[in-house]
Amino acid sequence: MKEFLENRFNITRRHFLGKMTAGIGSVALGSLLVPDLFKGNGDDSDTLPLGIPHFAPKAKRVIYLFQNGAPSQYESFEYKPLLNKMAGEELPASIRMGQRLTGMTANQAKFPLVGSKFQFAQYGQSGMWMSELFPNIAGIVDDICMIKTMNTEAINHDPALTFMQTGAQQGNRPSMGAWASYGLGSENKNLPAFSVLLSRGKGNGQGVYSKLWTNGFLDSIHQGVVFSSGEEPILYLNDPAGTDRAARRKMLDNLSELNSMAFDDFGDPEINAKVQQYEMAYRMQTAVPELTDFSKEPDHIIKMYGPECLVPGTFAANCLLARKLSEAGVRFVQLYHQGWDQHGNMVGEMPLQAKDTDRASAALIKDLKQRGLLDETLVIWGGEFGRTNYSQGTATQDNYGRDHHPRAYCTFMAGGGVKPGFVYGETDDFGYNIVRDPVHINDFHATVLHLMGLNHEKLTYKHLGRRYRLTDVAGKVIPGLIA
Repeated sequence: MKEFLENRFNITRRHFLGKMTAGIGSVALGSLLVPDLFKGNGDDSDTLPLGIPHFAPKAKRVIYLFQNGAPSQYESFEYKPLLNKMAGEELPASIRMGQRLTGMTANQAKFPLVGSKFQFAQYGQSGMWMSELFPNIAGIVDDICMIKTMNTEAINHDPALTFMQTGAQQGNRPSMGAWASYGLGSENKNLPAFSVLLSRGKGNGQGVYSKLWTNGFLDSIHQGVVFSSGEEPILYLNDPAGTDRAARRKMLDNLSELNSMAFDDFGDPEINAKVQQYEMAYRMQTAVPELTDFSKEPDHIIKMYGPECLVPGTFAANCLLARKLSEAGVRFVQLYHQGWDQHGNMVGEMPLQAKDTDRASAALIKDLKQRGLLDETLVIWGGEFGRTNYSQGTATQDNYGRDHHPRAYCTFMAGGGVKPGFVYGETDDFGYNIVRDPVHINDFHATVLHLMGLNHEKLTYKHLGRRYRLTDVAGKVIPGLIA
C-alpha cells in the first residue's frame, strides 16, 4: 500500500499525514473564527449559516443618509433647462400619460411647469450636473454614483418611507438594517449591528417612527438601536444611582439564570434574544461613551464637517458619529434627516436643508476615503420619492412648491463597490418619465445586499408558513451600478 501511494501519487506517508493535519487544522481554525460555520440554518435551505456572506462582499458596512420628506431632484441633481423655457405652460398629456396624482394636486385644473430657481453647472472629470445649493457634494462628484431613475409605486409619504426602508408598503416587515444584522451579524460584539441616528432640519418635516428601523418578525436583537442627542446617547445605558458595575454584573447573571429556566419551560427564542440584549447593553456601557466623545477628533476633521458637528443631534454631528460607529464595526448605520417636504416655499426652505446636509455629507465621504475605509463602506444619500416638474397650486418662478413624484427621482451612492464618477439612467427632457435604465426599490435593495455579499433571493426568514425576504418576490441586481 505504501509503495502504491508513493508511486501512484508521488507522495510519502509523512507528506500525506502532514496534509491531513493541515486540513483538520483549517477546519478547527474556521470553527473558532466563525462558531456557526458548520451549524447550518436548521432548515432545508441551501444557504450558508447566518453571519457568513454568500460570496465575497464589496462593502462590509453601510451608512444610509436618508433625506426624509423627499428632496426635489430639480433643485439638486437633475438639470432640466426645458422646464425654465416652458415655465407657466401646461405639462403635455403625452408626458403625464394619466399618472395618478396625490389628493393635494388631483383637483388642479392646470399643471404649470416650473424650472429651478437655482443655477446648475458641471463638475469633476465626470462632468456631473449639480445645483449651486450643493457645492461640497459637487466637489466629490468623481467619488459618487448618481442614480437618476429610482422609482416606486408609493405616492404618499408613509407608504413610500416604509417601502424604502422595509421593502413593503405595509408595516411589520424587517428594515434594511435588520436584514443586514440578521444575515451578517455584528463586527463588534460590544456594539449593535444596526444603529439609528435622527436629526431635524428647518424645513417642513415628515415624521419618523420605529417601524422604519424595526426588526419585524426577526428576533428583537436585530432592531435598530436609536442614539439620542441628550446627555444619555442610549437611554437607560448608565447604571442607576447607587449601583456599581459589580452589582450590575451580578444582577445580569441572576437574570440570565431565570431566563434560562424560562426558556427551558417555554422554548420561546425571544427569551434568549432578551438575554443577548441585556448583555449587549452591559458591554455598550464602555464602548458608547468613547464613540460619542468628539474631543479627540483633530481640528481639521471638525473643520471639514463644520462647527455644527459639535452640536449633538445635528446632521453634521450624526455624520461624524456615523463614521465612528462604522469604523468601530457597526454593520448598518441609518441616519434620518427630516425637513424635505417642500410643497410650498421651495426657494425659502430648500437652501436651508441643503446647507444642513451638503457639507457634512461630502465630509463623511472624504473622511472615509482618507482613512482607507470608503472602499469597504457603502454610503447612500436619498429620499423616498421625487418631486413634480410642475408647481404645487398657485406659484411663480420666484417661489413655488412641488408635489410628490414617484415615477423618477435621484439617489446617489459612494464607495462599497459602486462605480465612481458615474451617472446611471436617464429621464426625458421634463424629468418626468424614465427613458432608460430604471431602478426600482426592489432592484435597489437587491443591489445593496449584493454589494454586502448577500444573495437577496437566499436571505430569507420563514414566518407564518412562507419565506420572506427584503425584496419579497421581486428585485434584480443592477450590474451597471457595480464597479
